[in-house]
Amino acid sequence: MTDEQMSANPESQAQSGGSDSEKKHGVLYIGVDLGTSRTSISASNGVRETVASAVGYPKDVVAMKLLGKEVLFGDEALQKRLSLNLYKPLEHGVLKSGDGEDSEGNLRAAKDLLKEAIRLAKARKDELVYAVIGAPAQASIHNKKAIIEAARESVDSVMLCSEPFAVAYGLDWLEDVLVIDIGAGTTDLCRMHGTMPEDADQITLNYAGDYLDRELFKAFQEACTGADFTINMVKEIKEKYAYVSGSSETITVHFPVAGKPTPFEVTEVVKNTCKKIIPPIVEALGSLVASFDPEFQERLKGRVLLAGGGSLIRGLDRAIEDEMREKLGSGRVVRIEEPIYGGANGALKIAHDMPEDFWEKLK
Repeated sequence: MTDEQMSANPESQAQSGGSDSEKKHGVLYIGVDLGTSRTSISASNGVRETVASAVGYPKDVVAMKLLGKEVLFGDEALQKRLSLNLYKPLEHGVLKSGDGEDSEGNLRAAKDLLKEAIRLAKARKDELVYAVIGAPAQASIHNKKAIIEAARESVDSVMLCSEPFAVAYGLDWLEDVLVIDIGAGTTDLCRMHGTMPEDADQITLNYAGDYLDRELFKAFQEACTGADFTINMVKEIKEKYAYVSGSSETITVHFPVAGKPTPFEVTEVVKNTCKKIIPPIVEALGSLVASFDPEFQERLKGRVLLAGGGSLIRGLDRAIEDEMREKLGSGRVVRIEEPIYGGANGALKIAHDMPEDFWEKLK
């Protein structure tokens, strides 16, 4: 495996030593899907957990007294956000950084988020922790190093792999397969053909859950005259009602107008907005198909795997199939059974399958 496909913590040598018996029986393997919206883990001891990718620190002494904690995570942090300096340290699946960003704060939040995710795995005190973390297919070398830096305090050895590759690996769909992994920050596509995917086999799009939240917010502003609402309220509506094909019961939401809850019917608004992610996804699929061996292109189009939280949009698999048939001539899409844990399950399987001597090379 090349450095581009998997990266490792170079400082795990002192921590990951020990006898062969210790390595075999004293290691907890963890697969981590580090997402913009949610972080999910699957561990070799059977533990599976998911937490919203949000971290909050009390704003002042009053907030500290009220909350009684130095740091809050997940849904609790979101619910108490008015009392917190709230961080969502990931954007488009990678750590936030750059102009206008609190880089140090986001790195601290990312470290604490990963520490919390690893804590949820309930490792014994005498166990080493080896983790495989899923990252966007085309994450930069800088961002991969930032994720490794964030993980350093929580694990004894770490590898990174692309999220769609982890999904495919977990299901043993490794030959002539197109994977679509729709998260909050990015939609990652990966072409599998019986070997480790290369850069040319992977595409990352920003048309994903957060994009739909912004588009729905704008659509509701036009459709719901006078209503007050937030992006968090829009996200909750999307997660409850999102659909793109077939019939749906009437979708009625209640937003305050001058302080009074007022009903708005938004069935078609939700459907038409959610459909916006389909054309760019199919266009990217077409690029991966067109650059593949022509003898295997039809087989590739017939083996499309749909994963990630975005795959829960009702009718999305059928809608992508319809768009593929119109634009590419054919297509068959299969939605995975566990979209929330698909990436974490696959990352855990990668961790299990890595030879002992390969983990030694991560020192």
